[in-house]
Amino acid sequence: MSTNTHIEWTDATWNTLSGCTRISEGCLNCYIERTPPFRMAHRRFDSPAIGGKTGIILHENRLDLPLHWRNPRRVFVNSLADLFHDDVPTEHIAKVFATMALAERHTFQVLTKRPARMRSLLADGGFRLMEATSDEATAQALYDAPWPLPNVWIGTSVESQKWANIRIPALLETPAAVRFLSCEPLLGPIKLASTDGIDWVIVGGESGPGARPMHPAWARQLRDQCQTAGTAFFLKQHGEWAERATLTPEDRIDVWNDKRVTYVHPADGRTQPHGAWGMHDHLEGWAVVQRVGKHAAGRELDGRTWDEMPRTLATATTGSEGRP
Repeated sequence: MSTNTHIEWTDATWNTLSGCTRISEGCLNCYIERTPPFRMAHRRFDSPAIGGKTGIILHENRLDLPLHWRNPRRVFVNSLADLFHDDVPTEHIAKVFATMALAERHTFQVLTKRPARMRSLLADGGFRLMEATSDEATAQALYDAPWPLPNVWIGTSVESQKWANIRIPALLETPAAVRFLSCEPLLGPIKLASTDGIDWVIVGGESGPGARPMHPAWARQLRDQCQTAGTAFFLKQHGEWAERATLTPEDRIDVWNDKRVTYVHPADGRTQPHGAWGMHDHLEGWAVVQRVGKHAAGRELDGRTWDEMPRTLATATTGSEGRP
């Protein structure tokens, strides 16, 4: 729980629950078990594979915290969990949305890898949330609020084309003031069918132990798609790996056995060590990357940072304003 954060695209985090289940490839090196709250509680995933769980813990004593924050801020909702996880009671989700409705001065950023459940709970004007709660104040706050909530941004995580194809349609069918994509960790190229209805795209490479490299072309391709469509683009980080200039013969000798230098295939992200140089001299598009650490890799792309943000007064493009 933090009123401050090092996450580049937000100002604060608000964790009303913690814990998750690995659901796809992007979860395999999940950062949550490396955070202080998980380390201090000795909480870890019970398996390194997809399906591994930490268990879900609700922190309902934190539900009203944003109401006590006086200065407006962008708030990442449940950075240590997924609000729409199957094990999270719908009543808890209703209470979170009630607080967001009441804390109008803040902008809340809700990110999920489970947009199908999000769509089912939000697509009817919030009535399913109202029906799920026995708390009169929660129901009243939801009933009185405009729908979709104008201060709530809704996003989904997509790490590859496969998951973009699955998750983005559900996001687009969910009424929201702002919709966004978090392409982090970006594990392959993504071609968006359209950016209609998408207001913001965040891109980031993977960091931490076992981080997989991001081919720099993947970030450029998403940047270019956003630029063409007028969609806000935010490059959060390159991750642990930085693009390296084309290697000279002298470089080849210097880093021949350096495990920090590798090749990344542009189509599927598979890697080959630098020692296999001869295998790849003739292959176009492989990127040479070097593991230098997140901070050294930085956030610049083609000589500048990309910190674009969506229009905060964007209107819903799916569903009607207000409730049916």
